[in-house]
Amino acid sequence: MAAALCTVAVLPGQAGAVGAPGAYAFAEGAETVEGATSNVEGHRLAPGRTYKSSLPRVGQRFYRLELTAEDSAYVSVTAIPRAGAEVSYADGVEVSVQDSDGNNCSPMEAEEARFGSSESPRPITATAARRVGPNEKSCTGAGTYYVLVERTRSSGTARSAVAQEDWDLELHVASEPALRGAGETAPPQAWDSAAPVPPSGERRPREGGTSFNDARGLEKGVWGAGIEPGETLFYRVPVDWGQQLSVAAELGSSSGGLGSGGIGSGSSSSSGARDRGYVSSAVVMSVHNPVRAEVEDADTAYDGRQKSTALDPLPPVAYENRFALTDEVSAMRFAGWYYVSVHLSPAVAEKFGDGPLELTLRVDVDGSPRPGPAYAGSPRPADDFGVSERDAEAAQRGETAEAGSGADGQGGGHDDELMAVVAAGGIGTGVVLLGILGVWTLVARRRARAGSAAAVSAGSAVSPEGGAERAAEGAVEGAAEAARFGPPRGW
Repeated sequence: MAAALCTVAVLPGQAGAVGAPGAYAFAEGAETVEGATSNVEGHRLAPGRTYKSSLPRVGQRFYRLELTAEDSAYVSVTAIPRAGAEVSYADGVEVSVQDSDGNNCSPMEAEEARFGSSESPRPITATAARRVGPNEKSCTGAGTYYVLVERTRSSGTARSAVAQEDWDLELHVASEPALRGAGETAPPQAWDSAAPVPPSGERRPREGGTSFNDARGLEKGVWGAGIEPGETLFYRVPVDWGQQLSVAAELGSSSGGLGSGGIGSGSSSSSGARDRGYVSSAVVMSVHNPVRAEVEDADTAYDGRQKSTALDPLPPVAYENRFALTDEVSAMRFAGWYYVSVHLSPAVAEKFGDGPLELTLRVDVDGSPRPGPAYAGSPRPADDFGVSERDAEAAQRGETAEAGSGADGQGGGHDDELMAVVAAGGIGTGVVLLGILGVWTLVARRRARAGSAAAVSAGSAVSPEGGAERAAEGAVEGAAEAARFGPPRGW
């Protein structure tokens, strides 16, 4: 029996599922698709779905969309290079939605993401759109559209070759219905653009996720976690119509400086900072909206002393923000979950050791919720463009999108995976136990019938249906009998 329990404790496909810190968690049940080298062969992507794919070292990959004339569509592409990969400033990913003539449907949208000055491998996300509305002049009809994903890379530099390895991709597709009636066609003229005052108070622990899919919920307040060099932590914050989001990140001081000057040298000069160790763009913080389009990012250098960075002021969420000319205002067009990612450069380990540093996030959501726009249909995914009471509760408890957390808000992520393994193992254990109890019952009954050939003969004449019913009854009786008296003697 012990051997049987050990067998069911390890499930096929679960090896390595628990305890792989830092690995990007793809959406549960995401379909794996292969991008095509030609638009006509592109795999169809459906709104409301998330997919897993890959992007080769060179070339481009096509996918396909079938769209109505009433819905806007948003395709986000997250590129995930392997840990330890070398990337340069200009390396990145570019995505576009095109019509049958190869025209870009959203030339004003931010459609590319680069690793930038950090030159640090991490998940980066670019989002393209096919928008409908009174101001849209192209790509407005129903029909087939194409998603093109390409690599961007440095040209004319020796480092351009080091980034030439395949990247994993996650593609997320969302659709937004048109309005029932005519709405505003101009962005708000005025909003409070003063730098917000970050929340203060005691720091509450909240470990981050590894992707958009297991991002941990946050509400207004001060939150803390440990972050390791090379790691990217994901969080999500519900922001309703009319509310204004602000986020600041702080990295705690280090006691492990490797420079000759030491952390406590007291020098305030630039050269003194470099003697202690210095990493430019050591911390990169980004905010993405509900369709994963980047809203804003910020970064800061690190020299072993506490450092902070904050987003520029963002406008309140409003439908008409989409008509703004600046990306950071235009991106604040939806109510829903906004994603905060924080990346710590692996170069920090070279200067200050590979142990985790303390990260503090100061999150503020200001303003009272306002009524949202009157959509003519339902978005896909259904909960992408709005905030419910359930969302507020999930943020308070620190839940992820795909799994609820424990009562203390510290569950989710890998803990949920572990519980899934335990639960599945428990089911397997139950099956084994029922099988053993059934054998016990059979042995006991055979002993009881051993002296009565007539009973055996009578039993053999029973119909299959009747035998099945009595077998089921016997299994229940046998389980109860075994629970009371244990296995038959000699088992």
